[in-house]
Amino acid sequence: MHTRKIPMRKCLGCSQMKQKRELIRVVKNKEGEISLDKTGKKAGRGAYICDDLECLKNARKNKGLERAFSCKIPDEIYDALEMSMQEENEDE
Repeated sequence: MHTRKIPMRKCLGCSQMKQKRELIRVVKNKEGEISLDKTGKKAGRGAYICDDLECLKNARKNKGLERAFSCKIPDEIYDALEMSMQEENEDE
């Protein structure tokens, strides 16, 4: 019997390797727009972060997203990511 390999990704906030489906994908598309990708299927460059506000704060502090996307990320984007993460956690 063949077992499938589980894809692992590193969180930008806590730097832990976790299963891809446990993490939230942050994606930057061709137009340079950055958004959360809960499905993991949006087109563009992806970076991964835990579904935890502490990890988002750490990624903001250590400029993890800026390094992943090779560009300056405005505070509004971090605020929008934080808001959408809080909304997702309230829905559950």
